[in-house]
Amino acid sequence: MGLLSFMKEAGEKLFGTGQAKAASAAVATAPTPENVAALSKAAGDAIASYIDTQGLKVGGLEVGFDAPTATVTVAGTVDDQATKEKVLLCCGNVAGVAQVNDLLVVVAPAPEAKYHTVVSGDNLSKIAKAFYGDANKYPVIFEANQPMLKHPDKIYPGQLLRIPPL
Repeated sequence: MGLLSFMKEAGEKLFGTGQAKAASAAVATAPTPENVAALSKAAGDAIASYIDTQGLKVGGLEVGFDAPTATVTVAGTVDDQATKEKVLLCCGNVAGVAQVNDLLVVVAPAPEAKYHTVVSGDNLSKIAKAFYGDANKYPVIFEANQPMLKHPDKIYPGQLLRIPPL
């Protein structure tokens, strides 16, 4: 459990469509408590849907978003540490999210992964060399970040990646 920080300006653009977009526009024109609450709910629902589309299994998944602080709170039960970390990345690697409050419970705990924030010029080989001493270990990082990563060359500055222990 804890609070992870993310780059608010980087990530999946989940709030630019549907109810989240409408709620965001309403807050921009009239920042009433009702509009902020509607934005928070729509954003939380969009993130929960994104987690579901990634095929990550979370028992009793609850996702809340606090629009004024740009903080996601995620709770539920996951089978393993890797799933927990992937869920946290799904919540945080979203444009408009600055922090993720982790309330997930892991059934079978294991050592935690390290994290790396991608900077301009990074690639998975360079990151693997820095963490593992071997650039050829980049598939370990790629696999650790699937299904969010679709291709090893498709990373972007500001993205947070899991770096699992070898």
